[in-house]
Amino acid sequence: MALEKLGENLYLYPGSPSTMIKVEENVVIIDPGNGSKRHKELRRELRKINLEIDYMLSTHGHADHIAIAPKLGKPLFIHRYEFSIAESPLNRELLTFGSKAPKGFLVYQFPQEVRVHGVFDWNDVLFGLKAVELSGHSPGMTGFLDEENGVLYAGDSFFGERVIQSVGLPYLVEPELFKESIRKLIGYAEEGILLIPSHGRAVKGEEALKLLELNLQRVEEGEKKILELLREPKSVSELSYALAKDFGAKITPQILALNQVPIRAIIADLYNRDLIEAVIENDLKWKAKE
Repeated sequence: MALEKLGENLYLYPGSPSTMIKVEENVVIIDPGNGSKRHKELRRELRKINLEIDYMLSTHGHADHIAIAPKLGKPLFIHRYEFSIAESPLNRELLTFGSKAPKGFLVYQFPQEVRVHGVFDWNDVLFGLKAVELSGHSPGMTGFLDEENGVLYAGDSFFGERVIQSVGLPYLVEPELFKESIRKLIGYAEEGILLIPSHGRAVKGEEALKLLELNLQRVEEGEKKILELLREPKSVSELSYALAKDFGAKITPQILALNQVPIRAIIADLYNRDLIEAVIENDLKWKAKE
């Protein structure tokens, strides 16, 4: 992969996740990513344009976004809500799996600690980038806005079409916050800002609006389908399988397990709205109220 130039002092290294590079007095990379060779590839591509990494920012603490940070050995900054998620291997598994995960079960599972050197708040400006609140996918999910170049690196606040087709339901821990972040991104898209998801192509204008609408519709459709499925009592795992089939997603143990996280989040929201109740039928199940 080669660097793509986004502006006079802004670059993108494509991948899953993609890594954005901002060059001012220092060189800062956003979401270093994962992979056994990625740290070498990033350094190689930057050296082609006579640059070396000085600092790292991360949109959030999921393993696939920060796995190579220890290999790069540069100071890492993350939102304060994500601090313990990034640093602790167990906390990363708790957020993505709900408990300690079986060894090798999660795709980006790794046992190393990731040292965080500093935390920030939303609306802080770091290395010429504004930290934008885009929570919902994770507690401290942050986008980084480069106003100079009209670019917003949006992390996992929305996903490319291929990812959504693969998993069925976007990964989230709080559906209302996720939807609120999508609406915020729609505002940026209407202003002509280039939006970059971590997993998917950069989009702008009408293309961005269509993709954001797809993300929003998929969550709302998931909520509606869950409520319909709960006309009869179902467990979270039963819901995960039924939704994967309905959405035509890949049915693998990993996808079914990960999809239980957004399903539990949606169940909590439906329960808080007094639309469903918990029942015991040879298991903990959920049922729509009459």
